[in-house]
Amino acid sequence: MKNWKSFYNWHPNPPFYYGWLALFIAGLGAFVATGIAQTVFGGIQDFIVEDMDWDRKTIALAATLGTWSSGIVAISIGRMIDKFGPRLIMPLAALIVGIGSIYLANIKTIWGFFIIYIIIRAIAGPSLQNLIPRTIAVNFFSRQRNLAMGITTFNRIFGESINLQIITTLASKYSWRFAYRSLGFITIPLCIPIFMIIRQKPEDIGQFPDGDKEISEAKKINNQNEKILTFKQILQIRSFWFILLGEFIAGVSTTMLLFQIVPFLTDGGLSQQRAAIALTVGNLLGGISVPIWGYLTDKFTTKRIAALILSMAVIPTILISQLNIESWGFILSIIWTTITGSILVLGSMMYGTVFSRKSYGSVAGLTGPSRTAAVGLGPTLGAYIISFTKSYQPIFWGSAIGYLVAIVFFTIVNSKNTEK
Repeated sequence: MKNWKSFYNWHPNPPFYYGWLALFIAGLGAFVATGIAQTVFGGIQDFIVEDMDWDRKTIALAATLGTWSSGIVAISIGRMIDKFGPRLIMPLAALIVGIGSIYLANIKTIWGFFIIYIIIRAIAGPSLQNLIPRTIAVNFFSRQRNLAMGITTFNRIFGESINLQIITTLASKYSWRFAYRSLGFITIPLCIPIFMIIRQKPEDIGQFPDGDKEISEAKKINNQNEKILTFKQILQIRSFWFILLGEFIAGVSTTMLLFQIVPFLTDGGLSQQRAAIALTVGNLLGGISVPIWGYLTDKFTTKRIAALILSMAVIPTILISQLNIESWGFILSIIWTTITGSILVLGSMMYGTVFSRKSYGSVAGLTGPSRTAAVGLGPTLGAYIISFTKSYQPIFWGSAIGYLVAIVFFTIVNSKNTEK
């Protein structure tokens, strides 16, 4: 019993702040989880279609259901992390993803494929990719909170980009089954370092947020008085709804254009390859920019930086729809994608200024369905608008207006309106 307690309480003592180590380990979890993310799954879908003799709509349906399920499951995961912490949830999630990936590689039937993929996608999304890593950032950092949160977003984008190349290469040389079987065997051993290193908060290992040597007496009292809000209490705070609406509108506006940007460029005269390069470069630059924006929000205010980012997004959104595509489309699409790369994380940063560490997981989980709905609605809404109007113009102007409306909602948020 004593040996087990010693094992359970052991943790490394790095020469730097423990929070950075926790973010690194969370990044490893995000890396393996992105192997089954919608972006990567969409990139290798043709290998599955050819092997299983299905059509793309079947794969798309599985991806959509998996994404929606992750949004629903996020509500429960968020509540669990506030009560029990991430230390047990993350290793268990990694184990399920690892075993599930191996099992997925052996599936022969549609129903079996759907069940396994939806289960591992629903668990991996909030537990390893989004919700828990962001909650770790909030719990371990205060003055550098948004920088840390930006790093977790970069980890996800970087993981998707690298995994897409790795899994595509393995699927091309061997098979998609070999690729996912390999992913599973890599994921399972990661349960050990995740369990050994991840903690709920720095106080669990005798440290303070940001690595501070000490904190003021007033802050100590404030931390002791923090409480976990119930869902009802969260829903009664107006700023929660302002952020939710701003995040939803900005999310729909961004994903509506993001899904149509390559067809828009190719219809305007650019080659498929050049359009794809523009999107890839923009996505990577957008991922790199998120920690930078996070650093700036820590130095100034989240509301000001959010308004700045959304205002900057309006300009290329309008210009790309008005200027000659062959001359300006490539560079403007890179600029637009780089700027909008941080929009989907603005809401999470805003919630961190309104709610305390003890309630952040519940809040982030509660917003999961809305965030997922925005990601799913944007592409569909854009496709229907283009089909109905026979033009791309309405979605560009609609997105520009959406960004302006989101600015209004974010601006009226009361950052001091927490559990007091």
